[in-house]
Amino acid sequence: MRSGHPRLDLEGALIARDRVGIQDFVLLDAFTSETAFLDNLKKRFNENLIYTYIGTLLVSVNPYKELGIYTKKQMDIYMGVNFFELPPHIPPIIYSCSYALADNAYHAMLTEMNNHFFLISGESGAGKTEACKKILQFYAVSCPTSSLLDSIRDRMLVSNPVLEAFGNAKTLKNDNSSRFGKYMDIQFDRQGEAVGGHILSYLLEKSRVVHQNHGERNFHIFYQLVEGGEEETLRLLGLERDCKHYSYLVQGECRTVRTINDKNDWKTMRNALTIISFSEKDIEHLLGIVASVLHLGNVQFEADRDGYARLSNKAELRWVSKLLGIHVQVLQEALTFRKIEAKTEEVLSPFSVDHAIYARDALAKALYGRMFTWIVNKINDSLENRDSSKKTVIGLLDIYGFEVFYVNSFEQFCINYCNEKLQQLFIQFTLKSEQEEYEAEGIEWEPVQFFNNKIICDLVEEKRAGIISMLDEECMRPGDTTDITFLERLEERMGSHPHFITHRLADQRIRKTMERGDFRLLHYAGEVTYCVVGFIDKNNDLLYRNIKDMIRHSKNGIVRHCFPPTEVDSKKRPETVASQFKSSLAELTEILMAKQPWYIRCLKSNEAKQPGRFDDMLVRHQVKYLGLMEHLRVRRAGFAYRRRYEVFLQRYKPLCPATWPHWKGEPAVGVEKLLIHLGYKEDDYKMGRTKIFIRHPKTLFAIEDAYEICKHELASKIQAKYKGYRVKNEFQKQKEAATKIETCWRGVQARKERERRAWAVKVIKKFIKGYMTRHEASTTDNSEYLTFVRHSYLTRLKNQLPKTVLDKTTWLAPPPVMKEASEILRKLHMRLLVRRYVRGITAQQKAQLQLKVVTSELFKGKKDSYPQSVTKPFADTRISEHDINANVLQIIRHERIKYSTPVVKYDRNGFKPRPRQLILTQIAAYLVEETKIKQRVEYSSLKGISVSNLSDGILILHVALEVKQKGDLVLQCDHIFEALTKLSVVSNKRNVVKVVQGSIKFDIKPGKEGYVDFSSGHEATVYKANNGHLMVVSSRSKSR
Repeated sequence: MRSGHPRLDLEGALIARDRVGIQDFVLLDAFTSETAFLDNLKKRFNENLIYTYIGTLLVSVNPYKELGIYTKKQMDIYMGVNFFELPPHIPPIIYSCSYALADNAYHAMLTEMNNHFFLISGESGAGKTEACKKILQFYAVSCPTSSLLDSIRDRMLVSNPVLEAFGNAKTLKNDNSSRFGKYMDIQFDRQGEAVGGHILSYLLEKSRVVHQNHGERNFHIFYQLVEGGEEETLRLLGLERDCKHYSYLVQGECRTVRTINDKNDWKTMRNALTIISFSEKDIEHLLGIVASVLHLGNVQFEADRDGYARLSNKAELRWVSKLLGIHVQVLQEALTFRKIEAKTEEVLSPFSVDHAIYARDALAKALYGRMFTWIVNKINDSLENRDSSKKTVIGLLDIYGFEVFYVNSFEQFCINYCNEKLQQLFIQFTLKSEQEEYEAEGIEWEPVQFFNNKIICDLVEEKRAGIISMLDEECMRPGDTTDITFLERLEERMGSHPHFITHRLADQRIRKTMERGDFRLLHYAGEVTYCVVGFIDKNNDLLYRNIKDMIRHSKNGIVRHCFPPTEVDSKKRPETVASQFKSSLAELTEILMAKQPWYIRCLKSNEAKQPGRFDDMLVRHQVKYLGLMEHLRVRRAGFAYRRRYEVFLQRYKPLCPATWPHWKGEPAVGVEKLLIHLGYKEDDYKMGRTKIFIRHPKTLFAIEDAYEICKHELASKIQAKYKGYRVKNEFQKQKEAATKIETCWRGVQARKERERRAWAVKVIKKFIKGYMTRHEASTTDNSEYLTFVRHSYLTRLKNQLPKTVLDKTTWLAPPPVMKEASEILRKLHMRLLVRRYVRGITAQQKAQLQLKVVTSELFKGKKDSYPQSVTKPFADTRISEHDINANVLQIIRHERIKYSTPVVKYDRNGFKPRPRQLILTQIAAYLVEETKIKQRVEYSSLKGISVSNLSDGILILHVALEVKQKGDLVLQCDHIFEALTKLSVVSNKRNVVKVVQGSIKFDIKPGKEGYVDFSSGHEATVYKANNGHLMVVSSRSKSR
């Protein structure tokens, strides 16, 4: 047993028997009940457990769906385990038990150095071919490999697509039905390496080449070639890419099948031919034969005026002639005339249309049948092991299942005869193996009553008295022999046989179920009615001598090989099909009798191929004709369960105190003590030499149930002890670890504390010494202290920096060592604030500042009310254009208005105040009274502007005398700083603004002057003084 694989033995699966059924029917209580048998199958099928044992026989039920169980991982699990250690598995389309069967056969072969074989049987569509392929795949993966062995392995695997293409077809029951029997030997050397193989084929259904029932197809290769062949290939073969053009392909009216992809299968088959070492010439000749068969099917005949056959059209025959390399005239003569030898001369006898069709079909069947045999031999050549040393083999027999159709003909008769022989062999093997095991263990053998089907085999094959002998006699008897005369001879010779009946021999009730041309055999699997129509022709399978003589001259290499000259020259009558098949079965029986058998019985779950559907009636029928109940009865004739003492004791020893936990004595003594302790009687079991035999499944189930209870109790005790041990051990480890960690940690902390205190002492000493010498030049004693002072000052300064440009008082006072650096930092910081402020102002704000700078230049420190005006922003204008008279606007618009503001104008005579608008344009200043311009002063004639140093709003515009028509203007403006700044900027005359203390003299008119006196008081007022001057009193400024 290999380590690393999970172990699940037979008994381990018993605990789930109520849910998934019993995996070995030998353990079924009601083993004689067919209903209980089917119920167990169905229960497992519903759980996707499609494999069940009957001892070492494997029953598989086709699920018609992928179960994901044929993987490399599954193969690894089943490699090298004992037979009942894992759930059943074989490699067909079912569940995982073939791998156990395949692996045990392989290891038994290596251990015992003897030969084995698998007998895979079942109805068409039950999964036999897939089972065979999966076993091949298992050996390909599990056996040792090398480059040479890989080549042999690959050829074995790819031989399947080739044989399926040429030997399988779609039938009513199966889309990929094998229409031939196959036995394949896989040869192994002493190391278990697959080194070669050999295939035997049996009874290819050649009649399918020329005739198919409705809903069926011809062999796959025809459709693959027509649908998947390359255009050039089809052109060279004279074929068209449409199956409807060929008579041999349209009879079943089923050219395409949903589950078959002919194009992909063609590519697979074509590649496989190359791997098997078919040369390009071989492939060319092979496809030429396939194409010639299709062309033969299209060769049609018509009657001439004498009633003899003649060709309707030579086009198809020309293609046959080209592909086979035979002259078209020779080919035409062979298909329409029969050569009769009369003493020394040969006479050509013309065919009727029916005889010509028979000859054409016979040639097509002979070509295809012998080509198939050639293919098998070619594959055998590629698989041949040329090492003469001794080899062991494992054989795979994929043979037809028992067939019962609505109409059963010669093919079904041969197939069912084959199944009778295999059933006979199967019973012999089973009884023999059972009896040998009982004798080896010293257990008394009880003879088993079973249905011996030798009587049926003799009925079919007995020399001179069997059905086959009489059929051969009828085929060779001169005179008018027909299928009916054959039936009459059967009635005459076998009328009293209990397993044979015909319409004439039957009673009134049975006659209603039979036709006059029928005979019925009572097989081991049940009654089958055969129609004798076609028995004579199919058994003869004759090919006229002149056709053989013609065909052996073919230029096609394969055809020449298949029709050797010796066959034509021989005067001996060819052996009939039934006799050939009988001889083949006898040879096969000899081959199988020399090997150890392993059985796989494949069942169809339903006829419709639907996943998850279990048809009770169909499965019951298959169980019956496969003899499964009979096999179970043989296996259960004695004891249901047997195991070696060591294995049994190892599993169940916890049930007895005397054997638990360790048994020191002989295993047989321990097992006996165990069974006595459990209270079983001697009749319930027998003690063999190396094994314990238990008679009834219920005894094993009771032991298993007790073991399950005991196992949980033991597990709980072991778990508790183990947990306590682990926890205690873990606690001790943790305690020791904690102590060590604590000790180390305390040492580390103490060392750190000592180092920290020593460092602190040094730092404090340095700090004190540095403080004492802080005013001295930098030395080693005070350098660190001074560094600390610098760092401390810079840290505090960082958190107390001025936030605005105007803040010039909050700069932190520096220590002496930092005075120079502090001043540099203060200037840098101020520059940074200024830069940030400048970068943050808008264009509008910049214009305001520029105006404020002009105002500052004019009035800063000169006029008392200037400080209050600094924070007030200047407006673009104080009077909108809507508030200026339209006529005035019309006059001055071309000069572009720059600024306007309301003012009060004092008359030069009498100083009467009058409201006016002061409008500044690019060229002149206008004094406007509602709808008319009162005075226009060009900037070029403006010689000065006078204001007082007090907080009043009086301004006097001095105009040059040469342009005077009126005197100077005395105005009062609430926005005096804004108006004068705008005026000085627009007129570009900043130097004409004069701030005067006391009185201002102005010209009333040429030659006459006036004065404005200024003073401060509690209340601002303007009036004409007694001295005739204009007296302006302004309120005292707070700044003053």
